[in-house]
Amino acid sequence: KWGASPPHPPEYFRKEEDTRTSLVLPWAREPGSVRLMSRLSPPNPPGLRYRACLAGYAGLMRLALPLVWRYFRRRADGDPRYGLHLEERRGEGAPFRADVWVHAVSLGEMTSAEPLVRLLLDAGQRVVTTHATPAGRVRAETAFAGDIADGRLVVRNMPVDLPAFWDRFFTVTCPKVGLIMEMEFWPAMMEAARRAGVPLVLANSQVPGKSFPRARRIAALLGGHPAARAARVLAKSERMADRFRALGAADVQSVGETRFDIPPPSGQVAKGTALKDWLGDRPVLALASVVAGEEETYIEALRALQTDAVPPFVIWVPRAPELFGTTADRLAEAGFRVARRSEAISDDLEPVGNPAEADILVGDTMGEMFFYLAAADAVVVGGGFVEKGAHNIIEPLALGKPVVTGPHVWTIEFPGVEAREAGVLTVCDDPAALADVIREVIGAGGAVARAFHASHVGASARIMDHVRPVLEEEKE
Repeated sequence: KWGASPPHPPEYFRKEEDTRTSLVLPWAREPGSVRLMSRLSPPNPPGLRYRACLAGYAGLMRLALPLVWRYFRRRADGDPRYGLHLEERRGEGAPFRADVWVHAVSLGEMTSAEPLVRLLLDAGQRVVTTHATPAGRVRAETAFAGDIADGRLVVRNMPVDLPAFWDRFFTVTCPKVGLIMEMEFWPAMMEAARRAGVPLVLANSQVPGKSFPRARRIAALLGGHPAARAARVLAKSERMADRFRALGAADVQSVGETRFDIPPPSGQVAKGTALKDWLGDRPVLALASVVAGEEETYIEALRALQTDAVPPFVIWVPRAPELFGTTADRLAEAGFRVARRSEAISDDLEPVGNPAEADILVGDTMGEMFFYLAAADAVVVGGGFVEKGAHNIIEPLALGKPVVTGPHVWTIEFPGVEAREAGVLTVCDDPAALADVIREVIGAGGAVARAFHASHVGASARIMDHVRPVLEEEKE
């Protein structure tokens, strides 16, 4: 991946006289203010220095190809899905004439792409999606199983970033336009699309402040950044858009974040609300997407909260399945009474026995995050207490939950900066103060969080507005 100006204070907020914070979003300043161009054209051929660097890059990739295949074989030892469909890594596959190609590298990117893909399919477009990981592929296959069966969508593994492999992919799929989600600026991919006449749109795009210095060095080395080779960049925020412009991208607009368009599953929300009611007046705290390395911070905070007159019932959801068992064991060894979702809650999300007798419910199942969040009075989002950074805060905001995370928020710069300014995200800089921070937010009302979330809905439709003219031109 090719990465991202140092963060500067956003200008999306103003304080009203009644002290409420109101949003001034770049795509909502004036009706019809989004600038649409009916034509998306691939870029001109790159300059000499860029071409020379591309040739060197391609040579190194060819030399490394045996190591790439070895990587997939080794990953297949732990996850057999990495060994499947390897021909697609070479750009091969049955011909499928697509209207739109959507590249979503892994699970998170595919999840954020779902509302956009649904809009494309509902508009009668044929879609091909590509993914680097099995998790992303499985998400697409699950979310769009009916459309795959109807022949309107196909799922492929992402080709290894070599010109010949991408040329083959574009030959068998023939997309009219490509949508690249998030931060996937692969140089061979970008140039192969140009040769095939496929305009690329970087959608839901961002360049985090932490990555921006490296991105500028890459641009200086190559004589241009790969992101500048896109026909258009649709950034998550105006701050991100400014960084893309600084990297040389000519056509850049801010349209928001598609994750705000994902509707919470009503069944899970209803079951989570029922669990909250079943627990009575006891406050409920969710620790969502806890990652390795921050467990002790949470354990110490929970020990402090256990001294409260009414300690919270805690729902602890590890980020990765391999942490399910070890987390439950570690919490039990720390002296907490532990129940596991797989044992204390039935498959239809009903309590079995009396899970309220536990101090902590470990969420040891996948795909049920909204169930856990709906039961909570406050949510601590994991990842923020380690260098890798905090995870998705949009899901709890969608349910009107006050959100807390640790100091490492570069991964959620958008919408983290905006959410913090709006008062719906609290960043705990001192791990020792986490218990006190939780006490402050656990009873906070959710109206402001819901309003913040609602004000950011609609990015998928705005991206669709940019793509639709190209597809309509092709029909003419």
